[in-house]
Amino acid sequence: MNIQRLTLTLCTLLAALYGFACTNLIVGKNASADGSTIVSYSADAYGHFGDLCHYPAALHPKGAMRAIYEWDTGKYLGQIPEAARTYNVIGNINEYQLTIAETTFGGRPELVDTLGLIDYGSLIYIGLQRARTAREAIKVMTDLVQEYGYYSSGESFTVADPNEAWILEMIGKGPGVRGAVWVAVRIPDDCIAAHANQSRIHRFDMNDKQNCLYASDVISFAREKGYFGGVNKEFSFADAYNPLDFGGRRYCEARVWSFFNLFTTQGTEFLPYIQGESDQPMPLYLKPSRKLSVQDIQRAMRDHYEGTPLDISQDFGAGAYHAPYRLSPLTFKVDGKEYFNERPISTYQTAWVFVSQMRANLPDAIGGLFWFGTDDANLTVFTPVYCCATQAPECYTHVEGADYAQFSWKSAFWVFNWVSNMAYQRYSLLIDDIRTTQTELETTFRQAQEGVEAAAAKLYAQDPAQAKAFLTRYTAMTAQSTLDAWKKLGEFLIVKYNDGVVRRVKNGQFERDAVTGRPLPPLRPGYSKEFLEEYVKQTGNRYQVPD
Repeated sequence: MNIQRLTLTLCTLLAALYGFACTNLIVGKNASADGSTIVSYSADAYGHFGDLCHYPAALHPKGAMRAIYEWDTGKYLGQIPEAARTYNVIGNINEYQLTIAETTFGGRPELVDTLGLIDYGSLIYIGLQRARTAREAIKVMTDLVQEYGYYSSGESFTVADPNEAWILEMIGKGPGVRGAVWVAVRIPDDCIAAHANQSRIHRFDMNDKQNCLYASDVISFAREKGYFGGVNKEFSFADAYNPLDFGGRRYCEARVWSFFNLFTTQGTEFLPYIQGESDQPMPLYLKPSRKLSVQDIQRAMRDHYEGTPLDISQDFGAGAYHAPYRLSPLTFKVDGKEYFNERPISTYQTAWVFVSQMRANLPDAIGGLFWFGTDDANLTVFTPVYCCATQAPECYTHVEGADYAQFSWKSAFWVFNWVSNMAYQRYSLLIDDIRTTQTELETTFRQAQEGVEAAAAKLYAQDPAQAKAFLTRYTAMTAQSTLDAWKKLGEFLIVKYNDGVVRRVKNGQFERDAVTGRPLPPLRPGYSKEFLEEYVKQTGNRYQVPD
């Protein structure tokens, strides 16, 4: 009982600390514009540093052991036997284009196994190092927790390769009880799906072995614990293990709704569910109204509910400059009553974000393209990282000791945060300048992609190792050039918007007097008419100038 109370306290603390973190968007290969499977992920947690991990391919001698450290905290959990062979992993994609991402739904706190050995982060990166396909990864991951125990709370994983995309949902069985209960559902190739910190798998077809996998005791365990008492065909994994509450609906499912609203015709139909007027959950997946590109998913990761009833950029909370952000925590109290902030897909607390593009029509080394950015998805630049890259670009590492508490001008995480934190204060003034540079860079990478991959394919036909070296260098070059461009952007912004004014710019240069060479007087935009009216409403006659 004491352990259960401790677990509940820890889960509550983590929810408050991380604030319903992370979002995954999924596009089946026949729902994409180019036939690629597409997956996105944002690591939205305070305390995470925006680095790009790399695990080189390796052969391990018999008897070699692997230390397991909890991904979120670095806590040592124990060790397990190492696989004889492990694959190259860069970020969340491996050399066979397998991509694994996650969002934490937490679920029933009494089911956390504090004695388990494998946490959710270890599942991701061990799975990537040991599996070549999505189905193989699901088996690796579920076998690991069955053998060594599952340390974390409830998780939704995206597991995808060039041919298939799956959602795997998993939760433990309680302190000291080995294994986990889980279910995995394949997303149809012509559909899109998403998950965002709330379990999304409800009823599933237990007879469809090709598209649905599950633990043998996923239903019987729920019966044993008193979570479910109906007939098997009515069983809902989400209802049993992650019952919906207000936060799960408004902070989590709302982000899934946002994705469906952008790319299907059923957004209006599901809005009552998000607003608490209906208890009918959204489907796990839907067919999009058109085929989607990588750029569509990048834009979706920047969404703040703009143009919808949940838009947070137009009310008083957005401030004088219509910032689509709200400071944490998600809830607050005034005069004893509790209120909340909307939680859109894009948030300032993001450490890093990616859009993974997996293509079956190309060799794995070229087909797996991991578009990566540090900091807030809305204000970052997605740069190309090829899955064959044998090292991470320096600016995406702990260069000069950079981490969440150590600044470095050589760190992309910190340079992007520097620019973002200028934008947060005066968003509507700065965003156009940021969008211009962001668009220029991403357009350049997109337009160069065909030529780069053609050159890589020619090298690959002669010597795959040369092609991999070429793409590793290209990955490093684009990352570094983006960092350099963003630093120059920051220098430009600090001058243009210094001290609350706007300096005049013409043809990319600050304007100067033709005779004296001195900078021209700055513009003073002040506040918008709407803000000033609200300001007077709030302060009354306090600042009125006497007649």
